[in-house]
Amino acid sequence: MKTVESSFESLTEVNRSKFLTHLVPISEYEGLQNRLKEEHPKANHVVYALRYLNEYDQVVENSSDDGEPKGCAGTPALNVLRGEEMINCAVLIVRYFGGIKLGTGGMARAYALAVKDVLQVSTLITYEKQVAYDFSTSYSEVDKTLHTLKQIGILDYKRDFGVEGVDWIIRSSEEKIETFKNG
Repeated sequence: MKTVESSFESLTEVNRSKFLTHLVPISEYEGLQNRLKEEHPKANHVVYALRYLNEYDQVVENSSDDGEPKGCAGTPALNVLRGEEMINCAVLIVRYFGGIKLGTGGMARAYALAVKDVLQVSTLITYEKQVAYDFSTSYSEVDKTLHTLKQIGILDYKRDFGVEGVDWIIRSSEEKIETFKNG
């Protein structure tokens, strides 16, 4: 499976209709559809498709045609995400109507093409399941611990400085967490 760490955009044109496509990590999805509607008031539709893993490692999928004929926009976009094995991401497509009707088949192909185009310009990374690990250190071990985390490539950490010492919570792949525990 693959995912993205940052946002990407592309522009696809089909029969004078413009499809402005945004591929974002799932963490950036909330509220983005409304923001795009405000930024593009003359756009006819803001279609989306998303896939993510829930806390039980189940794939959750959703899509919206946003007023386009049923099944002609969100579903083709979602099918491209499925086919490319994308996870923990969302794709939003802003459509400006170009005056030429595409028909249901043409519309489905255009939305699928728009998602394929944004995937081509995106930096895709291999998805690794993230796990959390908590532990405690003394104050004198903070610098050594930070150095070790940086060497392993664990960048997601939280620290709580208490009276007795420092409580840590780190998030990374299972492999990196095991390397840290054994190091």
